[in-house]
Amino acid sequence: MKPKVIFILGPTAVGKTYMGVNLALKLNGEIISADSVQVFKGLDVGSAKVTKEEMQGIVHHAIDILQPNEEFSVFDFVEYTKKKIKEIISRGKQPIIVGGTGLYVKALTQGYNFGETDKDENLRKKLQKLAEEKGNDCLYELLKEKDEELALKTDRHNTVRLIRALEIAENEGNKKQNEVEFDFLIIALNKDREKLYYDINKRVDTMLEQGLIEEVKTLLNKGITAENQCMRAIGYKEVLSYLNGQCNFEEMVQILKQHSRNFAKRQLTFLRGMENVNYINVSDKQIALNEILKLVDCWLKRTF
Repeated sequence: MKPKVIFILGPTAVGKTYMGVNLALKLNGEIISADSVQVFKGLDVGSAKVTKEEMQGIVHHAIDILQPNEEFSVFDFVEYTKKKIKEIISRGKQPIIVGGTGLYVKALTQGYNFGETDKDENLRKKLQKLAEEKGNDCLYELLKEKDEELALKTDRHNTVRLIRALEIAENEGNKKQNEVEFDFLIIALNKDREKLYYDINKRVDTMLEQGLIEEVKTLLNKGITAENQCMRAIGYKEVLSYLNGQCNFEEMVQILKQHSRNFAKRQLTFLRGMENVNYINVSDKQIALNEILKLVDCWLKRTF
């Protein structure tokens, strides 16, 4: 029987952190973050990074594991997470993956190995020629058209990585697929759309009150630029535009809220495209937690 792993997914600001921690407390679990921004040190406010108080003593992985000038690909996440799952299980604990980065979830649950997509020499030559003639920006825009999420995780100044990413995007339906090593229970949190958007807008206000602008200034002072992967994340790129004089404060706030709501829409769309997703309404946290615990209990007892 395959080792069992629980996913707590959902759109931004829906309450994944709260539910993941409380589930871990009940199940003697450890949490692996599936958030493409929380892996970076110093990106705390803008990523709504879980605090020590919120952790309530639960061990969290994939948080603060990289410097902000480093890169972290989908392949890196899959390899890191597989290793951590095995370590957690070896300690007799329950792995719980909590986050909202859809491509991470897809890669892990469907057995994709992004590092082993078949090489296409003809495509590589074509893309190399395109880079020489029109530059990396052309490759990057092409990648954005094919896979926006993968583009956000690819260094637009690195021709080799851009070509590799385009090769992966081009072969989306033909990726080498490994046998899935784990048995996954996928739980998706949701709430009334109007309430969700209210919470998203409120979270943006809270981030700004907690020092998001100062956080971005600190990163800039450390030499981080708009070209670094971490600064292409929602929250950071909008503040950077404001600091560069491309918009005023009020415009920045509205743009950031709009981008955050749009991101939530994309997350929900992604979840609807997945199979075997168990949706839980979290309008009432305690009722939702009880429903999740019942669902998990039945699933853990399943032997087939």
